[in-house]
This record gives sequence, structure tokens and C-alpha cells, in this order.
Amino acid sequence: MRQRKGSDFAGLSVAIATPFKNGQVDYQALRDQVEFQASAGTTCLVPVGTTGESPTLTHDEHEKIISEVVQASAGRMKIMAGTGSNCTAEALRLTKWAASAGADAALIVGPYYNKPTQEGFYAHFKALAEECDIPICVYNIPGRTAKNIDPETIVRLGELTNITMVKEATGSLDQASQILADSDLTVLSGDDSMTLPLMSIGGEGVISVVGNIIPHEMIELVETYKSGKLHEAALLHHRLFNLSSALLSLSTNPIPIKAAMHLLGRDTGEIRLPLIPLGSEQVSELRKTLVDFGLLEKSTC
Repeated sequence: MRQRKGSDFAGLSVAIATPFKNGQVDYQALRDQVEFQASAGTTCLVPVGTTGESPTLTHDEHEKIISEVVQASAGRMKIMAGTGSNCTAEALRLTKWAASAGADAALIVGPYYNKPTQEGFYAHFKALAEECDIPICVYNIPGRTAKNIDPETIVRLGELTNITMVKEATGSLDQASQILADSDLTVLSGDDSMTLPLMSIGGEGVISVVGNIIPHEMIELVETYKSGKLHEAALLHHRLFNLSSALLSLSTNPIPIKAAMHLLGRDTGEIRLPLIPLGSEQVSELRKTLVDFGLLEKSTC
């Protein structure tokens, strides 16, 4: 089996939520989240990504959250900081800052809204790779950025030393297969429900949302597949699927996962506009899903 760049990030990475209290970042709750993940044995934490509500954080908050997570993890987990922007200069500034704060890698989303050409995508990531020392994970999520980074472009980017990983959130196994066949990049699932399918074609793990509440179960899924227990892995995938799909279908991420964390007593559930909380019927549906999975007692419903 070929040695892939970025394979030291294989396993479970968790895109941690940013906790708020009375409109402000709750740094103690953030540190508690880090402890929860360290105790579970999570490989890597990914602060200030989509799940971390990066679009509504100030620059100061963004930087402080990265710093707090690095310090709280104290080397027990890798840290892949979200540092993307639709402005190359801003992405470069933030990635350099994350590196100086001790982040082990950067998760960089494809530039959104301005819809670059494929050559523009390449030039954007090339500029970052040439100026930054830490590994870069290309985050391809066309459902949010409005444009796909084509597999040919990602393969070309993989020839650059510092670009070592792809967070694959297109939902296309064909796209992931082409990247895996034609490059040495490590592919990580960007969707919890696609973790096992992507691993079956050569992916090496997941950057998970549901891992905020069930890191042990996500680690078990990854490790069971890696140990060759394919039937058992499929059964775990089926069990996890309803929870993962509920968190995706109820509303926009991270609204459902923060509501789930609130129901489990691990977060206030606060989010920032323009995101709004789940409605009462959606909360009831989420409660039922958590009860069915065994995370909540039925009497709490």
C-alpha cells in the first residue's frame, strides 16, 4: 500500500464547535471540549471551521480560539486550524498566524463566493503552500463554496510539498477515487455518513461533526475497518448513519450539533446570526434521535 502524505492525520479528527455564552466565546467550555476529546483518544482537533462558526467570529476571536485549543491540547492531539478565506492574502495571514501559535496543520476551504477558475484555485493554494511551513488540507465543499475544485486540480496541488490532505465533502466517490488513484494525498471524509464508504476506497479517516458528541463510536468505526472486520464496520456504519443524517438534515451545520450538545449538557446551544435555533418540532425530533441512539434516557424526552 502506497505511503501517503498526511497519513499522520489518519483516524478521527473532530471539527469542534465554538461555545458561546451570552454572545461571547466561552473559553472555559472550549477547554472542556478539548479535555473531552483528549480523553476519548481523538487524533486531531479542527477548531474554527464550519462547525466552529468561523464566518461570524472576529479576527481576534478566531486567533484566540486557535491559541486556546493548542494550549489546552498540550500536545495530546494534533491541531488542524481552520484558516481559509476567499481572499488569498487573508488566508495567508491567518495560516501563518496559526503556524506561529503552534497549529500542526491548516484546513483551508476553497475560496467561496468569488468562484475562481480551476487555475485560480491552483494559484490560491500554491501561494499558501509556498509561504507557509505547516501541512495544508484542501477543504473541498462545493455545496458551501458554490464551485467544485476538480480532481485534476487537486491532484496537481498534491505535487506541492506542503499540500498533504484533502477534506472530501463533495459526496462523490468517483472524485475521491480519482484523487486517490492519481496522487499521494491523504483523503479524509468531510461527511460523517461517508466515512466508511470513503475508507473502503482508500480514505484514511474523517473530519467529523458528530464526533463532538460520540468520539468513541467514530474511533471504533475507523479502527474496526482498519483491523479488517468489514462486517462489523458495516454494522457500526448503519448504527451511526441515522444520527449522522439527522444532524445533517434537521438544519444547517452547526445548528443541530450545538442543539444536541445542549441537550446532553455540554453546551449552551447558542449560535450567532444569521444562524437561528431549531424549532420546537425539530428539537423533539433530535431528542428522539438521541434517545434511540442511547445518548439520552427516554424519561428526558
